[in-house]
Amino acid sequence: MEPEDLEKLVTRRMPFGKYEGWLIADLPGNYLNWFAREGFPHGEIGRLLALMQEIDHNGLAGLLEPLRGHQRLS
Repeated sequence: MEPEDLEKLVTRRMPFGKYEGWLIADLPGNYLNWFAREGFPHGEIGRLLALMQEIDHNGLAGLLEPLRGHQRLS
């Protein structure tokens, strides 16, 4: 993980799928867990989804709040 990855979680939007357009930090845990079971995509998006799944799974999503602007989409 790179330090800037945490900021990317609250600024990057999901580029495809059921939750296209949602901030990665706002994706539901069950969706992140599905990727964990089925396999994350290659590249940066997969790395960010895997990071968010770990954060969510461990109940640490609140740590991202200070990094947010008012960008929440859910």
